[in-house]
This record gives sequence, structure tokens and C-alpha cells, in this order.
Amino acid sequence: MTDPVNRQWALAKRPEGMPCEDTFELRKQPVQEPGPDEVLVKTHYLSVDPYMRDRMRAGESYAKPWDVGEVMEARVVGEVQTSKHPEFEKGDVVSGMLHWAEFTVVKGAKLTQIDLEGIPVSTAVGVVGMPGRTAYFGMLDVVDPNPGETVVVSGAAGAVGSVAGQIAKLNGCRVVGIAGSDEKITCITDEFGFDVGINYKSTEDIESALAEACPDGVDAYFDNVGGKISDAVVRLLNEFSSVAVCGQIALYNEEETPTGPRHWWTLIEKRARVEGFLQGDYSHRNQEAIEQLVEWVSTDAIQYRETVIDGLENAPSAFLGLFEGQNIGKQLVKVN
Repeated sequence: MTDPVNRQWALAKRPEGMPCEDTFELRKQPVQEPGPDEVLVKTHYLSVDPYMRDRMRAGESYAKPWDVGEVMEARVVGEVQTSKHPEFEKGDVVSGMLHWAEFTVVKGAKLTQIDLEGIPVSTAVGVVGMPGRTAYFGMLDVVDPNPGETVVVSGAAGAVGSVAGQIAKLNGCRVVGIAGSDEKITCITDEFGFDVGINYKSTEDIESALAEACPDGVDAYFDNVGGKISDAVVRLLNEFSSVAVCGQIALYNEEETPTGPRHWWTLIEKRARVEGFLQGDYSHRNQEAIEQLVEWVSTDAIQYRETVIDGLENAPSAFLGLFEGQNIGKQLVKVN
């Protein structure tokens, strides 16, 4: 009897500019047995996220780059198949940083058991997972807006932006979202409760559109994209405003960072505060965020969307789709 086969994706080469299908290599290996204190996990849902593009570069960043030939990692929700760790047993639903693969052997200490009080387990890598926690800490701790203030969110239909905007609404703010299609604008206003949505792809003058949407200026900005959109928002900042820099997806595939408008003078004039942050900075408070997000989702205070791609073989195209704006909400790969 042959051993069961494990399909897994490795980094085939470092991309120049936008990655393509040749950036990835699908391998087939026998499923490994766990060793002492290890667990064999079968993947159900695999998360693809924009930050993964940075791990494909050779240079150092906040996340360790993948070596060429290395099996790539992602946030995963899966089911324990075999356990040699005392805290896990067959059938447990778990989450952790595992492989782009059907099966992963991992130390039990790196896994978290999942109990989401009746909401779908896929949310463990979405609205109540890393993206949701990023929105939670970024909006409440970094931006920290006051009721009645105007908050702008770029990438507003994405996994992080959609939650960040809704948290601002729960905080009593007026929220303006920027996204890249009419479908996304309808979603963020009709489903997520944003006050105004701007389709940057069909808007000729984004700064004028923002000025119209924010007649009293911008008190806080949750930045997921960078580039020209962020340049336009910064010029509309009010005095003592705050900016949380969460992502820069507009620039991730640039080999050389383009020079934009010199807008730093605005920060001086407005005495604005700009702060970059990582979700991992708040890992000691993860349980706080998870409990609050689960409560908001289970009581419909926060709505969410998932764009689910079937099949591990489609994981690279799901990742590439992030840069083409294909997803609304969290982009997931359903594996098993």
C-alpha cells in the first residue's frame, strides 16, 4: 500500500514585479508522520494575504523571506489527523501558521484550538483571525477616533478594511471607504454600513471626490494601499489627525518605489500623527480581540464577506487575484 500523497506549493523563483504562475511550484510528497509533541493537520481553509508578496523578496523585512525552493506558509484552519502532543487529539479543529499544502506536520505548541461559538471556522483566518485583529488594533489603538469624526479607509472592501470601517462606525464615526469597483462600493455602503464609498478606478479626480465626501476634512485615515490614493487623503487631513499605515498593496510589486508628491509639509502644518503597525505587536491581547470580534459577528454588529476559491491547485491564482482586486472581504482557498 502506497503512502498518501501530500500536495504542497513552494516558491519556484523570486518574482520581478508582479508574480505569475511560474513563481510557484506544485510538489507531491508522501504525508509525513508526526514526531514527539508534533501534530499532523489536514488543511480545510488556507489564507492568502498581500503581505506574502514581501516574503518573496530576498531582502529583510518584518517577515522572514522565503528561500527559493522552500514550501510557503499561510494561516490555516484544519483538522488534526494524528497527534503526538498531549493537548490535541484526532478531530480537533485548529489554526496556525502552516504550509500551502494539504497536510502539515507541526509542533503542537504552534497550534490554537478553534471554538468560535457557532460561527463558521473559516472566520478563524478572516474576520476573527489575523485580518480582523489587524483592523481591531489598528482602528481602536492606532487611529483611536472620536465619535463624530470623519474616518477614511482605503482598501475598504478587503479583509482588513471592511472590518476597520465597521469598527469605526461602531465607535460613532462617519466613515468614507475607497474601493475599486461599483460592486465593492455597493457592498461597503449597503452591507457594511459605510456612509460614503468612492470607486477610485472610475473617478477621474480622486482628491476632488474625497473633498466632496469629506466636507469637514479627514480626522483619521486607515491606510491599506499607499500610492496616489494615500497622497490624496493626506492632503485633506485636519489638525491633530491620525494615520494608521497598515498596508501598501499599491506598491508591493514595484521594484523601485515611485516618487510621489512631497506631502510631508501637510503633516507639519496639521500636526498629524502617522504610525505604522503590525498585528503581531498586539499578540499579547489576541484573546481580547478574538472575543470581541466573535461577539460582534455573532450579533450581526459586524458583517463580513469571504471570497472562497476551491482547490489547493488554485492557491497561486487566488493569491494573484488579490492584486487584481478580485476579492470582496477575505480571500480564502478551500482545500479539503
